[in-house]
Amino acid sequence: MAGLHFVLVPLLAQGHIIPMVDLARLLAGRGARVSVVTTPVNAARNGAVVESARRAGLDVELAEVAFPGPGLGLPEGMENVDMVVEKEHFMPFFQATWKMDAPLEEYLRSLPRRPDCVVADSCNPWAARVCARHGIPRLVLHCPSAYFLLATHCLSTHGVYGRVAHELEPFEVPGFPVRAAGNVATFRGFFQWPGMESYERDVAEAEATADGLLINTFRGLEGVFVDGYAAALGRKTTTTCWAVGPTCASSSGGLDAGATAARGNRADVDVGLVLSWLDARPAASVLYVSFGSLAQLSLKQTVELARGLEASGRPFVWAIKEAKSSADVRAWLLAERFEERVRDRGLLVRGWAPQVTILSHPAVGGFLSHCGWNASLEAITHGVPVLTWPNFADQFCSERLLVDVLGVGVRSGVKLPPMSLPDEAEGVQVTSADVEKAVAELMGVGADGTARRARAKELAAKAKAAMEEGGSSYADLDDMLRHVAELNMKKSHEEGTGFSTLPELGTGSKNNDNIGAGAALSVQS
Repeated sequence: MAGLHFVLVPLLAQGHIIPMVDLARLLAGRGARVSVVTTPVNAARNGAVVESARRAGLDVELAEVAFPGPGLGLPEGMENVDMVVEKEHFMPFFQATWKMDAPLEEYLRSLPRRPDCVVADSCNPWAARVCARHGIPRLVLHCPSAYFLLATHCLSTHGVYGRVAHELEPFEVPGFPVRAAGNVATFRGFFQWPGMESYERDVAEAEATADGLLINTFRGLEGVFVDGYAAALGRKTTTTCWAVGPTCASSSGGLDAGATAARGNRADVDVGLVLSWLDARPAASVLYVSFGSLAQLSLKQTVELARGLEASGRPFVWAIKEAKSSADVRAWLLAERFEERVRDRGLLVRGWAPQVTILSHPAVGGFLSHCGWNASLEAITHGVPVLTWPNFADQFCSERLLVDVLGVGVRSGVKLPPMSLPDEAEGVQVTSADVEKAVAELMGVGADGTARRARAKELAAKAKAAMEEGGSSYADLDDMLRHVAELNMKKSHEEGTGFSTLPELGTGSKNNDNIGAGAALSVQS
């Protein structure tokens, strides 16, 4: 299996790029050559991790291709979902993403031989037509939880989405291994929005025709949901459906301290300052607060959170990107002298924080999180209980899993995505009193809190064991590598040659008239 060349194609969103780069390190740790195809802005954000892997002797590279956004009216450099602020840019961003088949195909044609496998994010179904044109084996990587994948599949196949009268009508998920209740607003799939029906169909078709599925989870965490999803799709686990995570727990191609701190982006704070601040706090006493790269709190909700954190009396590190991006939030912090008031026990990070570095510090005993799946896995991997504050998409499913199934979370009180709230709510669902109460419950030393922390530590041990030799995810990755090697051996026999090169431009394709138009290409190696 050594010498296999994998081309990885992540969605242009930090929550999808991070696990894809982690997967690249895992594959390279088994002797494969790995190229991660992304755009210049995203390559710059994630370059430190790739360079660290290369210093460790791993054959990983970032292949930069141009993003077609400007051709659809997007500003130059808008290359990540977290840069899409205006509503009118949302649809053009995904329209441009669907046009990335041309730059991907040009990159593949630049290679001396056809790659052995393309691993495309499930939200990049357009990669399927490129692979089909050139006979390249293709796997799909799912970045949300298996719980979410199975729940939304059950709701679709049982026709629940079509039966409910409105997005807030309550229901239970039929045919699901555990009881799960909610509504469309809290069980919405990634492309279940008016006007995006064709995108949703593309995603389903690309998954159905893939040579295999990868899920960033592990059997000790979600085995029943992994098996249920594979069975629902008619796939056999360990044959064409593999749980290979948590990728963040991998020690393969171990990152140096600088790369760990920059995982996903360079921190907007001096990492040494954060570590020295944490070093001065007692073990398991600090609450870390972060809402990821996409979720945005309203001003009034930010104020309620701030006042609740202050009233809790607990030390905290708050990655408050609103303080960097919102003039209203900056003005409130200044007028209320909030940082001055909490100086002895509160540290504010304006923007991107070194999340893994923080979560792995012994002073951290809780994580107030938006429940993105990456953040959830990072909390699980480091044995940190979670105060759940979901915002949209799969995050409400992550909350149900953390609180109801795994028993390592406490709810903040959020009931709906912010876009589903009435205008009069002004974006507020959780009051300062709610925050104070939830923090006390999460960080408390009573019987419930002690049991929650014990379960979190137990899951952390299982997560690390899954990724080590002899573990379930390690074995699943081995099975996947064998599957890819066998697919290529079979293809070589069918073609009667060794590995073939791609056809010349203009042959074997009906949709590449504009290939190469503005698709600049460079490789960082």
